[in-house]
Amino acid sequence: MENGKVLEMAKKRCTAIVLAAGSGSRMKSDVAKQYMMLCGKPLIWYALQAVEESAVIDDCILVTGAEDIIYVQEEIVERYGFRKVDTITAGGKERYDSVYQALQVIKDGDMRVPNRDGYLFIHDGARPFLTEAILRRNYEAVEQFHACVTGMPVKDTIKIADRNGFAAQTLDRSLVWQIQTPQVFECALIIEAYEKLLREKERMAAEGIRITDDAMVVETLMGLPVKLVEGDYENIKITTPEDLLTAEAFLSHTKFI
Repeated sequence: MENGKVLEMAKKRCTAIVLAAGSGSRMKSDVAKQYMMLCGKPLIWYALQAVEESAVIDDCILVTGAEDIIYVQEEIVERYGFRKVDTITAGGKERYDSVYQALQVIKDGDMRVPNRDGYLFIHDGARPFLTEAILRRNYEAVEQFHACVTGMPVKDTIKIADRNGFAAQTLDRSLVWQIQTPQVFECALIIEAYEKLLREKERMAAEGIRITDDAMVVETLMGLPVKLVEGDYENIKITTPEDLLTAEAFLSHTKFI
């Protein structure tokens, strides 16, 4: 499959869930980071533009703060003409709450075209450098393995510390990946996994089990291995002011313009 070409007719429906309900706390800003300007456009624009232009993604659920829904509808979706954004829904306190709210939209069939047996691509809106190549690789992987997650092998040596701050173990770098998004799953699989999570989250919290991404929900509650799919070292998440400077440098390339 080449970039820009329509995928084969047998392609299952693919819905992107773009998460944009975070705050600007670590950015030291009163403006939520997803609305901060990056080279003249709101940060969230870049992920939504990748979705809009993709031959893989058919539609999109955008998750934002309840207080931001009208602003996002008017100043992001309508202003920039994002036709693939089917639904804007309010997120929750934690990341998994926001994902769950989007999954409820899927489960209830509250979209122009329901997606009952296709795939869901869950992506951080603060990752502006999503590419068609990443989306295609994930589509091919989820067809075969049912669940996959974007990532890249780490470049640095990774050590595990003990409680006193001493190096206790050095990991085999060839086996360590830094996880990115999108994380991609069969619809029915990820919906069932999240429903189990919501039923068992108090027990898991009591046992010290902390869910940090969607893949972990599937791994922990469904017992299904998740395939690692190569992303891109430039597929960074904007978290701190320094990340914005890095993103501006990346945008000097024609790759993302």
